[in-house]
Amino acid sequence: MTVPHISYGRQDIRAEDVEAVVSVLRSDWLTQGPMVPRFEAALAKLCSAEHAVVVNSATSALHIACVALGLGPGDRLWTSPNTFAASANCGLYCGAQVDFVDIDLRTGNMSADALAAKLERADREGLVPKIVVPVHFAGQSCDMRRIKALGERYGFRIIEDAAHAVGGKYLSAPVGDCRYCDVAVFSFHPVKIITTGEGGAALTNDAEIAARMARLRSHGTTHDPARMQADPGGAWYYEVAELGWNYRMTDIQAALGCSQIERVHEYVARRTALAERYHRLLANSGLALPWCDPDCASAWHLYVVGWNEEASGLSRADAFAKLRAAGIGVQVHYIPLHTHPFFRKLGFRPGQYPNAEAHYARAVTIPLYAALTDAQQDIVVDQILRLAA
Repeated sequence: MTVPHISYGRQDIRAEDVEAVVSVLRSDWLTQGPMVPRFEAALAKLCSAEHAVVVNSATSALHIACVALGLGPGDRLWTSPNTFAASANCGLYCGAQVDFVDIDLRTGNMSADALAAKLERADREGLVPKIVVPVHFAGQSCDMRRIKALGERYGFRIIEDAAHAVGGKYLSAPVGDCRYCDVAVFSFHPVKIITTGEGGAALTNDAEIAARMARLRSHGTTHDPARMQADPGGAWYYEVAELGWNYRMTDIQAALGCSQIERVHEYVARRTALAERYHRLLANSGLALPWCDPDCASAWHLYVVGWNEEASGLSRADAFAKLRAAGIGVQVHYIPLHTHPFFRKLGFRPGQYPNAEAHYARAVTIPLYAALTDAQQDIVVDQILRLAA
């Protein structure tokens, strides 16, 4: 039997999404029009946050969040090694030094215990970070209440890298409400919970941080007379207040986001149902299944299992290849950042963050997305059980 290819993640585009985009294409505004603020308002409402600033990628959102919080040369940013490069690169873009905090093997998230221990040592040495970036791996929130308490004790700012977690909850409140951070960042890449094609957002409850991020995404310019140094000579007048970038989201993308966000709870509910079904169907597989923190309601961006080489008689690499050959689009999240060649050049070395490396050594991401059918999931499970037994 030929098994159809089932990817690990996939967007869900419906007729209403197409119509939303087409309506913008037929309008007068393809960019810098009304859809961007409309999407920002919808995001802020979804997350119970005061402000949302949408941009062309989550990487851009992380960058402008760091700049808005004053990160610069001589400063330090700490993040998780179990993440994509953007979580660390945002600090490097600012000329800061980057370091990592090892993970909790149960969740794949930054360990609050490891963070506390590292901060204690850093405090004695005068090396406390200016910013900590916890990453909500696979859609499940980090222990933000404890991380926030550490931030208050040691004086660092917090950016939640919630790229995986739009629609998730922590302590019964929406991820992105910013009660435990200065800025929370989302991604709208096609494999994420909702999509704008490419895109991201930075949410905050601080009006000044929001205003600065809005300037930074658009060349550092302001059209607000209250923020100008000179009297405007006419309606055309603007000022470049600081160095910024062209990180704007288009109205085309924002229209898609406005349409998609109306289904975010539907998407998370379906992903949750699929995750629970995986829990049941793979319960006796010998695989290490994701651990669900009772304080969280994950958005279930990813479903990552730990491959059991001893029980299966197959290496993770062989199992990965066989699943791909069977049409199952598995993936691995993530190769620990400190082991990549670029970060090795910065002085990092294998063995520094053993939990992240242990997670990587057995991690396999299996298909999970809102449009995945039960029948497709059964195919995935059947192929895994054939190899895992």
